[in-house]
Amino acid sequence: MVLAYDGLCTFEFGCAVEVFGLPRPELGPGWYRFAVAGIEPGPLRAVGGVRVSADGGLDLLAGAGTVIVPGWRGIDAPVPAALCDALRSAHAGGARMVSLCSGAFVLAAAGLLDGRRATTHWRYAEALVARHPGLTFVPDVLYVDTGDVLTAAGSAAGLDLCLHLVRRDHGAAVANGIARRLVVPAHRQGGQAQYVEAPVPRERAAGSRLAPLLDRVRGALDEAWDVDRLAAEAALSPRALHRHFRAATGQSPGAWLAGARLARARDLLEATRMPIPDIAAACGFGTAATLRHHFRTRFGACPTAYRTGFGTTMAG
Repeated sequence: MVLAYDGLCTFEFGCAVEVFGLPRPELGPGWYRFAVAGIEPGPLRAVGGVRVSADGGLDLLAGAGTVIVPGWRGIDAPVPAALCDALRSAHAGGARMVSLCSGAFVLAAAGLLDGRRATTHWRYAEALVARHPGLTFVPDVLYVDTGDVLTAAGSAAGLDLCLHLVRRDHGAAVANGIARRLVVPAHRQGGQAQYVEAPVPRERAAGSRLAPLLDRVRGALDEAWDVDRLAAEAALSPRALHRHFRAATGQSPGAWLAGARLARARDLLEATRMPIPDIAAACGFGTAATLRHHFRTRFGACPTAYRTGFGTTMAG
């Protein structure tokens, strides 16, 4: 269920339609049932001169499994009390709440972000925190998933969150297939758990003297990369290397390397039947035990459990 309103944010609405609203008969009868709920009588005007005719009103939320708020018409625009009531009721009935970009202000107005981690577009962060101190704002992420309430950052991050939902509901193969059709990454890389919180990578590929080094490391994660080797490859002293890494990625060299190895391990778990020990070796962890330790610390699950939930196949 996607909300529509007068002054609708066209791009965010389109993201939800593109991922969830298109018929996909090849995926069988378990695909999403899609509808648009207007929060006020229509036809509703969207940014760019588009007009939207909704399938019904707020009463449709009562039967929704997921409710998506595609941005909001302005962070200073009041959120109608009837909308807040309908969202709270739908959530209490078991619906999953999702906001894209400034849609977080709507969920916050309904009290659904109180006591939760949440994000929104960086331009709106201060306003969101000031008006709703009960939430914990998470900066520099693409989206935050707290289970039954999910929030995305800027407009394009809405696609990342929508694909994440597909991955949660239907597995990696389906999400990857939709991403290929959209010609976008199935998940953008970051330094933490992509399927929980997906940080925006801060590497400055253009103009960063580290960019070639980072590319070389990603292509040879099975090799030993200590600080001395990294510094030598970048023609920097170890101290300068740390400084440049912090500036470019927001992390230490060791933390960045661990994240890159875990990201590669996650990709192999999702897309291949490669045994866990082979994945550990390919990603530079050496042993399956070391991979399990780092994977559980970062993602809260062992590699086998992750593969069961997100992989295209089951494997040992």
